[in-house]
Amino acid sequence: MKFNQQLSEYMEVLSCSAKDICAISGISPASFSRYKNGGHVPEFGTKTFENLCKAISKLAKDKGIEIGNVSKAFIECEDFVATDKELLRQNFNTLISALDINLSQLSQYINYDTSAIFRIRNGSRKPGDVDQFASSVASFVAREMETALQIAAVAELIGCDVEEIGDLSIRYNKIKTWLLESQGKEVGDTISAFLYKLDEFDLNEYIKVIKFDEIKVPTVPFQIPSSKTYFGLEEMMESEIDFIKATVLSKSMEPVTMYSDMPIKEMAKDKEFPKKWMFGLAMMLKKGLHLNQIHNVDRNFDEMMLGLESWIPMYMTGQISPYYFKNVQGNVFLHLLKVSGAAALSGQAIAGYHNDGSYYLTKNKKELEYYQKRADEMLKNAYPLMEIYRSNRRNELNTFLLKDVTNTGKRRSILSTLPLYTISDELLYKILDRNNIEYIDEIKKYLEIQRERVNHILENEIIEDEVPLVFSENRPQVLELSRIFWEEDITYNKEEYEEHLSLSKEFMKKHSNYKLKCSSGQTFRNLQIHIHEGKWAMVSKAKAPAIHFVIKHPKLRSAIENFIPPIKD
Repeated sequence: MKFNQQLSEYMEVLSCSAKDICAISGISPASFSRYKNGGHVPEFGTKTFENLCKAISKLAKDKGIEIGNVSKAFIECEDFVATDKELLRQNFNTLISALDINLSQLSQYINYDTSAIFRIRNGSRKPGDVDQFASSVASFVAREMETALQIAAVAELIGCDVEEIGDLSIRYNKIKTWLLESQGKEVGDTISAFLYKLDEFDLNEYIKVIKFDEIKVPTVPFQIPSSKTYFGLEEMMESEIDFIKATVLSKSMEPVTMYSDMPIKEMAKDKEFPKKWMFGLAMMLKKGLHLNQIHNVDRNFDEMMLGLESWIPMYMTGQISPYYFKNVQGNVFLHLLKVSGAAALSGQAIAGYHNDGSYYLTKNKKELEYYQKRADEMLKNAYPLMEIYRSNRRNELNTFLLKDVTNTGKRRSILSTLPLYTISDELLYKILDRNNIEYIDEIKKYLEIQRERVNHILENEIIEDEVPLVFSENRPQVLELSRIFWEEDITYNKEEYEEHLSLSKEFMKKHSNYKLKCSSGQTFRNLQIHIHEGKWAMVSKAKAPAIHFVIKHPKLRSAIENFIPPIKD
């Protein structure tokens, strides 16, 4: 079935007209007519295609008619090219940056001008035949990446084991598929859930709910034998709690190192365990312990994000250092190792048979030294999953951002407010005066640095900011001051916000490399996402206490880069 035939079938089943669909989707009658008569097919991943699918789904829902997955039905049409060109561009940029590809050699190999490659990278041009383009790029990379180290880098980027891509033809096919393959629903939905949870998370409220300030760390030692063995999933959860108790109730202030690739979803099914576990971790933090958490990011994306979600409250404290392993081999054996100055917990299970796993908790001094050595060796082989910046690392954050100014590549942001660097001095002083802010020198200096940084980038590179078009009366937007960790919200009123929005539009007119996208709603309330494509993504929590997560891990960074925000009114 062709696209126009599928469309006609939906209209017949729903007894709706072109006018009905256009009214809901916002598609012009002329464009819809071309889709209906087979003259044109909308491109996958575009707003037009998404709105068409949503409109048909809404009509079906309103009429109580079950029609299944509209998007999938269209994609399966014989004349529909299900290639998201924007995703291809983003993946292509990621590939170039992550693998340090020589663009001159690539251009020559795929028979493209170097200038054309640059235009494809910045989005001003799209390859005519995307399949051929992806094939040529994949062929070049597969042949160029031939040393063991290079192949390992490719494996990490595309999310497979090194052994899978030893063969040249397989490596080529894997790279091509990765370039073209749309991020599935699982990835999109999961990263959305993670970001929205982070946006809504209020550390101060969390502290109140769990009564963190009221927690009294007991001083009576936890009485368990010098060592104890546990069997099965139930006892595994018991061993986790016992390890936390032994750590919290000891005198030791040594850092805690933790790693597990055990099945998170299975443990999460127990409603009580996550609560006990999170409270235990809160106790460790209350005690003042620093946690080195080595995440297993080689799980499927859903499991990985579920794990990271549970750590959001802990990350917000600034007492967590998250790490990951590159190129973890094999998933036959599942492992667990957690070591503190008081106890060590070790365990293993066969994948798929975790109910038969065994776990060993010890406080024996000699055994503890052995496991501590293993934990230290793990940390030496681990890489930072993300850099977490709280107010005590303010100078480090600003140094990182200033050094990044000279690096090539498109920058884009999804903002919950307006960028500070587009404001006028007059408007800034008016807002500060209305909010009774007396000490403004720090803000003025920050604004000057921001302007200088942005103007330098715009000389050669693109910056794109997505901002809310409408002022929120219920939750007024605030001045973006998270990078100086300002401790109170400085709000706009409606007139001030509209004036700053106008100034931002004027800024765009004056700078050809600056793009301002205005959204009718507000994606996030307290979150800013800053992306340097192919290099890093920074998720910033603006609400006090401010915190910034700089993410470079390819899989997680790519998921954030490809995040398409649904607008929340």
